[in-house]
Amino acid sequence: MAAVLRGSRTLWGRSIKHVDFTLVSSRSMASKTQVGFIGLGNMGKPMAKNLLKHGYPVIATDVFPESCKELQELGAQIVDNPAEVADQTDRIVTMLPSSPNVIEVYTGPNGILKKVKKGSLLIDSSTIDPAVSKEMAVAAEKMGAVFMDAPVSGGVGAASSGKLTFMVGGVEEEFTAAQELLTCMGANVVYCGAVGTRLLPCSWGVGLPPPSPQDLSRCAYWVKAKRIQPAVM
Repeated sequence: MAAVLRGSRTLWGRSIKHVDFTLVSSRSMASKTQVGFIGLGNMGKPMAKNLLKHGYPVIATDVFPESCKELQELGAQIVDNPAEVADQTDRIVTMLPSSPNVIEVYTGPNGILKKVKKGSLLIDSSTIDPAVSKEMAVAAEKMGAVFMDAPVSGGVGAASSGKLTFMVGGVEEEFTAAQELLTCMGANVVYCGAVGTRLLPCSWGVGLPPPSPQDLSRCAYWVKAKRIQPAVM
């Protein structure tokens, strides 16, 4: 499995089809069925562990086998690549370090979209260019899946304690389904609008443009009420 998940690495690997949102929404507050998790780095591993703590069976992958060992010992199923995750579950969370990593994990030769099931819910918590999030949403929709971006504020400590803040963008009807999983990993989960329109102060530190006035107005409460800190991948 090629390297993609942390730091500077080698990567893995308009007509849009209608998405049946009723199919996806039927998972909202569903029983604790298997959840996929891709990216077991400094942030991803504790996030995946919190899903396990809340009773969700987890199927996961990471480029480095040693990153998977602890999660496997806790009961997670480990597979070789993102496509295998998508083949076995219809809810997937990704936590990756950069835009190229996200593109490859979703659309590469062994990417999620090679095996994604119709109606799957794909949640990306990576800190990336919002334009890439929008591209992934379009690519997922072509496959009949739903993509939501949910970048976080809070570092490794917040990830470990389940106190992250998630700023979610995507189809509003699917927010409840995403919230079900994200509340296992965070103390605050806020809906900010369409994919790529979230307020993400941590993006300012990675060379991305600051949020628009519309972004600021959507999430002004969270700026005032919470101390937003950048995630550490």
